[in-house]
Amino acid sequence: MKKTNLDQLCINTIRMLSADAVQQANSGHPGMPMGDAAMAYVLWTKFLRHNPKNPEWQNRDRFVLSAGHGSMLLYSLLHLTGHNISLDDIRNFRQWGSKTPGHPEICIDCGIETTTGPLGQGFATGVGMAMAEKYLSEMFNKPGYPVLDYNIYGIVSDGDLMEGLSAEAASLAGQLKLGKIVYLYSDNKISIEGSTNLAFTEDVAKRFAAYGWHVQRIEGNDLKGIEKAISAARREKNRPSIIIARTHIGFGSPHKQDTADAHGSPLGEEELKLTKQNLGWPLKKFYIPGQALRHMRKAVQKGKKDETAWTALLRRYRKRFPERAKTWDMLVAGKQPAGWEKLLPVFRPEDGAVATRSASGKVLNAIADSFPQLIGGSADLAPSNNTHLKKYADFGAVKGGRNIHFGVREHAMGAILNGMALSKMLIPYGGTFLVFSDYMRPAIRLAALMETHVVYVFTHDSIGLGEDGPTHQPIGHLSSLRAMPHVFVIRPADANETSIAWKIALADPKRPHALVLSRQNLPVLDRSKYSPAASAEKGGYVLLDCKGTPDIILLSSGAEVHITLAAADELKKAGVKTRVVNMFSFELFERQSAAYRNSVLPSRVEKRLAVEAAASQSWYRYVGLKGEVIGIDRFGASAPAKVLFAKFGFTSDNIVSRAKKLLKK
Repeated sequence: MKKTNLDQLCINTIRMLSADAVQQANSGHPGMPMGDAAMAYVLWTKFLRHNPKNPEWQNRDRFVLSAGHGSMLLYSLLHLTGHNISLDDIRNFRQWGSKTPGHPEICIDCGIETTTGPLGQGFATGVGMAMAEKYLSEMFNKPGYPVLDYNIYGIVSDGDLMEGLSAEAASLAGQLKLGKIVYLYSDNKISIEGSTNLAFTEDVAKRFAAYGWHVQRIEGNDLKGIEKAISAARREKNRPSIIIARTHIGFGSPHKQDTADAHGSPLGEEELKLTKQNLGWPLKKFYIPGQALRHMRKAVQKGKKDETAWTALLRRYRKRFPERAKTWDMLVAGKQPAGWEKLLPVFRPEDGAVATRSASGKVLNAIADSFPQLIGGSADLAPSNNTHLKKYADFGAVKGGRNIHFGVREHAMGAILNGMALSKMLIPYGGTFLVFSDYMRPAIRLAALMETHVVYVFTHDSIGLGEDGPTHQPIGHLSSLRAMPHVFVIRPADANETSIAWKIALADPKRPHALVLSRQNLPVLDRSKYSPAASAEKGGYVLLDCKGTPDIILLSSGAEVHITLAAADELKKAGVKTRVVNMFSFELFERQSAAYRNSVLPSRVEKRLAVEAAASQSWYRYVGLKGEVIGIDRFGASAPAKVLFAKFGFTSDNIVSRAKKLLKK
């Protein structure tokens, strides 16, 4: 690609549009957009396949700005190439209600593929996007009919590569030979605190070569070199690619280029003026030369042409492979297989006690044949999490099967699940012990923020895991997850409620769901004595009731429901009118009408006792000031599960004693 005046005009347009927006907001990161504009320009005008007028086109390439602090680079590119980001949106950078927040937030209609900003997340999410492409292309593509064949491009920063998450994800991407990944690494050698020599002096090229990546080095403003490197990366079929580009943060700024001052603060009016003069740029704000705009808006016609050709291919595909096309339509529409709920296993009390983790595995295998969009695995814990689909192949370097071995990489697993879910054609799930949800919490948070359709299988949900001790026993984790907006936490009390949990999680595409499951076997509730399992779909429900107004309401979830029911029987014998409420999911309960919630927890009954083998914090919203919680507000211990439950007061006798004391207050 020969460097022309037009190329330079377009590159400087990106630089100055970004710098002007940051200056007007008096907040933001101008240096990265200015330093990375050249390589972004080459990528977006020469390689990135996208249709600005239909940003949801299934076969588009995905672009991930992992270095999300440089968001103005992305917004400038989107506006200049004709996406749904206006110049007014650029002027409103970082303002209330704008399409241009401080870090990119997913907006497919705008061309923003994923939320980024927490460093490393975009890097790992892109790996998930590539895994989705691999699985879906193998499902649908036929010789001569590559209906899914897209690349994952990204710009990553020094900070991204410092985060351990990128190491986890890069290692797995190399293992799986994900050749559709092409990342441009902006090696500007500057972080917030100063030179990267302060904390980051490793040989990145050797590190990624060791991971099995294709590695190249270029100069970040050498347009011909950038084009040559991306072309070489695209030819790599069995290795992800990283292109190490020596860039210059704040390029063009006379006094701030290559300094930390250009990273996270506006240039300042005087320095911005000097920068424009240095680059031969008019001093007016938000100036876009007509020639540059016309050139970059060619993306609209090119995108239309590319999608039109693909649509014709898909039309031929439909005629040639009608059954596959039906599956395609189901996945694209996000629909569930007809009548799939009938496949959910029903468990009988007489068949014996079942750990809810085991019940979960039975559910997965019962519905797998009808759910080709269901794909997942575990962070090296599949035998314990029961996440393995028995009839299906592993996801590997050669074949994109349905069982993913994430390895001991919980954080990468969480971010990869997000990337797969963003295909909008898959429902990915990932399993680990509940205590290790801590390792993947930032990715869960982004899943919640983006409202991706991800299912977490969190097993070994309490001190019930026993002898492994306090390092492996979750305490604050339930309260922590419940505190996170948009995450639905579901803790079933028996095997049939586990079926209900999966039914809810699969049918609701608007948010991630965390299924919290027991290690220990739990009795299957005899529903002839209690409310039907389907009642759990309301989140909280009256499992066992009394005649008239209760004297006390016992609330519980998961494994502790059973000892709570036993305590209720004892209280009933003592003449105490007792109601037992199963809080299957706080979030589902809160979605119900006020009338329903009051019918379950009538305000006139103030004596309430909650029972859960976890931190007590989240329960006070339901027990109120006159209620109490039998919980655990310290770390656990190493001992058999039965001993631990007794020592920590999770026995029917203790519940009865606490209930009677509460009634006397």
